[in-house]
Amino acid sequence: MAAAVRYEIEHVSRYRYATPARQCMMLLCLRPREDHGQRLLHFAIETQPPARLNPEADCFGNMRHVFDVHRTHEVLEITARSTVEAVPAATLPERLGAGAWGEARALGGSFTDWDYTRPSSLVRPSPAALAAFVARQGIEPGADPLESLSRLSDTLYHGLDYIPGSTSAESSVDHVLETGRGVCQDYTHAMIAVARSWGIPARYVSGYIHVTGQAGEQAPESATHAWAECRLPGLGWVGFDPTNRTHAGERHVRVAVGRDYHDVAPTRGVRRGGGEARLEVDVRMREDTDGIEAAAP
Repeated sequence: MAAAVRYEIEHVSRYRYATPARQCMMLLCLRPREDHGQRLLHFAIETQPPARLNPEADCFGNMRHVFDVHRTHEVLEITARSTVEAVPAATLPERLGAGAWGEARALGGSFTDWDYTRPSSLVRPSPAALAAFVARQGIEPGADPLESLSRLSDTLYHGLDYIPGSTSAESSVDHVLETGRGVCQDYTHAMIAVARSWGIPARYVSGYIHVTGQAGEQAPESATHAWAECRLPGLGWVGFDPTNRTHAGERHVRVAVGRDYHDVAPTRGVRRGGGEARLEVDVRMREDTDGIEAAAP
């Protein structure tokens, strides 16, 4: 029996407007998923000014919330609080069996994973940029897809420079391919681009990581996190965190999955008035193991 880990998470998004906004409509993607051994024990969202939230499910199985504010305001604050239980991921084999490449690419050719094998809004690398990047980094598929993806994650960790502020939420994958620098979103987009070029279904995961001070960690405590999942024969979706050179496990809390960041942005919307807007984000994640029962792996 594997011990579950419980996390208390508070995610605050605060929009400050240069001039009063008269109206806004927002789409939130903040509710943690309930799969992969992850249980959502509590979830609530508060907004200031107050607004009525309407839940909806998207085509990727994420639960989102929509709201609008019909009053003048200079600050919009959104606070999401979650209590989540996670269990350690199953131990992965060192490699898959004979014929695994053929089986993995067959998955990529299925209608089910069509979205995760084709170019998407932010993962649409130019052939020249992708070819130059893989040549520069010495990236190529090996004899086994699981081994190859693990090595790819490790190569991205060592080969890219983690520099906060070097990209924006709208930066395409070509930016990190050409400059070799970025943050977790960019590491993830790069891994997805390469995996898809190998014919492996790959998707973007947004969420949180519990920062423990381990050597080599490249994730701030006060921000959201991102990593990739690749579908492999016999294993299903396997999480790879190239920003931290690790597989996704009980330290990772999954919020949403999609083709790239555009599908899972925590907050996005439109407004009337307001002028220039400044977004402040503060994430607090605390481990709480009191009263947690053992869970099956």
